[in-house]
Amino acid sequence: MSTQKIAHFTFHGRIQFFLSRHQQDQPIEQTFDWRGTIKDMVEAIAPPHPEIDLIVVNGQSVDWDYIMQDGDEVHVYSDFDAVDVPNKIRLTPAYPGKPKFILDTHLGRLASYLRMMGFDTLYRNDYPDDVLAEVSANEERIVLTRDVGVLKRGIVVYGYFVRNTDPRKRLLEINERYNLVKYAEPFGRCMSCNGNLREVAKATIIDDVPESVAETYDTFHQCLSCEKIYWKGSHYTKMERIIDEVMSS
Repeated sequence: MSTQKIAHFTFHGRIQFFLSRHQQDQPIEQTFDWRGTIKDMVEAIAPPHPEIDLIVVNGQSVDWDYIMQDGDEVHVYSDFDAVDVPNKIRLTPAYPGKPKFILDTHLGRLASYLRMMGFDTLYRNDYPDDVLAEVSANEERIVLTRDVGVLKRGIVVYGYFVRNTDPRKRLLEINERYNLVKYAEPFGRCMSCNGNLREVAKATIIDDVPESVAETYDTFHQCLSCEKIYWKGSHYTKMERIIDEVMSS
């Protein structure tokens, strides 16, 4: 006959977003009568593993394979530097270099904004969850999603649940999370297909733009993939304002 055990969990930092207000205010008591890992227990409560950097059990840093014990006092942190304990184990590795992203179907406008900022960003409005996870793992891309279930897939290493619903606020949110301003190269990618842009001679594309545009502008860029043509029209001024807002945040 199995014996029921009890553990207490306290969540710190941005991962409190996944909890009810009542759960944020006090330790969460979990009863269990099975032999399970701390990863299973944490994700059963709510927060997905890619948003967690550090777990401390009874004063000791542990990894995801730690087997839960009766009476465990567990503190879960979104920030690796939130607390000092001996021999800390970072659960989510630091991202290697300039961020690359893959976004789910809910985040099309954010995908365009990230490309506008110069970030390699994959987006389709029909990515299945398993494809999002596999591409993220195989290409070391950060999954941005509004589906917690995607982030709980075991192969996902880097991922983040986008909290805001307004597209411009979402861009500011991702900047705060991944320090976009450090790596931004505005207007280097096609907002439509993610291809790289290059400057092209006006004479080579003059027949492919409206006559009024050809008469007004002399500098043009073209996507190396889809061949879409860009110039500094009114849309460019609007995008500059968005970029300035991010860069000054």
